[in-house]
Amino acid sequence: MAKDTSPACKQCRREGLKLYLKGERCLTDHCAIDRRSYGPGEHGRRRVKQTEYLAQLREKQKARRYYGLLEKQFRNYYEKANKQSGITGENLLKMLEMRLDNVVYRLGFAVSRRQARQLVLHGHFTVNGRRVNIPSYRVKPDDVVAVKENSPARDSISEATDLTASVSPWLQADHDNLSGVILKYPERDEIDVPVQEQFIVELYSK
Repeated sequence: MAKDTSPACKQCRREGLKLYLKGERCLTDHCAIDRRSYGPGEHGRRRVKQTEYLAQLREKQKARRYYGLLEKQFRNYYEKANKQSGITGENLLKMLEMRLDNVVYRLGFAVSRRQARQLVLHGHFTVNGRRVNIPSYRVKPDDVVAVKENSPARDSISEATDLTASVSPWLQADHDNLSGVILKYPERDEIDVPVQEQFIVELYSK
């Protein structure tokens, strides 16, 4: 299965803000963007001319990296969102939020989306009692996401819940039983992603 294997800290430095791709490390003094706030590479300190296209590209790259998707995967989500009724940018973010790996992260069962993706791939989670090992699986309202009863990762997942400050309002988490329920589809103001989705729509609409 294709995945982005590039260094997570360099991605944050390229975008100029924390994308929290490495979980707990991002909250410590070892966070790369706190230590070196400029872009990676020998040209990282150069002043870049700001253009409309660059602003649109940066927003798209930021969103893509935030959810851990490759370009083709992200483009497919955009095309599906564009065919739906409503605001395309909001549709895109809502579809990305309903991915199983993102829901596992939002419920607090993983310290980062990368860890959530790995846990799902290894079959540690069930949806409505059935094991699902596809990170892009789209959950629906009233679905129940839970850790497999005999999963060897239960201890590490429990440790991750201890680091969780809060759970998104469209989710309900039971950290004692390591399960959660999708209450509804998220609204735009309930998605705390530092992205201006309209720029993404403008980029792909060209």
